[in-house]
Amino acid sequence: MLSTKATKYVLSIQLRYQLSKILAENAAWDFSKDHGIDMIAINPGMVFGPFLQPSATLSAEVILSLVNGIDPFPTMVIPWVDVRDVAYSHIVAFEIASASGRYCVVERTAGCCELIKILTELFPNLQLPDKCSNGSPLIQLKYDVSNEKVKGLGIEFMPLEVSLKDTIESFKEMKLVSL
Repeated sequence: MLSTKATKYVLSIQLRYQLSKILAENAAWDFSKDHGIDMIAINPGMVFGPFLQPSATLSAEVILSLVNGIDPFPTMVIPWVDVRDVAYSHIVAFEIASASGRYCVVERTAGCCELIKILTELFPNLQLPDKCSNGSPLIQLKYDVSNEKVKGLGIEFMPLEVSLKDTIESFKEMKLVSL
């Protein structure tokens, strides 16, 4: 379990990261407007799925932590999307002339409780946490992110269950987990 000081540090890093993404997008919009450039913003949630690179990404590390019995986000609800859906969204947004503005690319939001439930059904041999890292029972928190605009481009998201299964299979291939 992280100390209070460590937890505050992690949250500080997360907030700085989120702020940097907002500032970068705003600068891109300003630049595109000033220079007459058409721009589309693809804003994915937490991107995960099978890897092409030789090591796990930060997003995949969140899933790997769960698989290793550590609840990395006891009270957080995270918007999730498969890396293949993000890639496809970029392609479709480029190819469809009517595409414009900002697209939230999120299959759905889920907290630790839902991920553990899905992973337990898919991989019953995994030793998953039954309590949050702060000792409290797992609870299901929820909020939604509208993905209707990106679905209007014809995007059909890969279900979270499929993405989780493929992520764990990548972990197995990389010998990060054994089942």
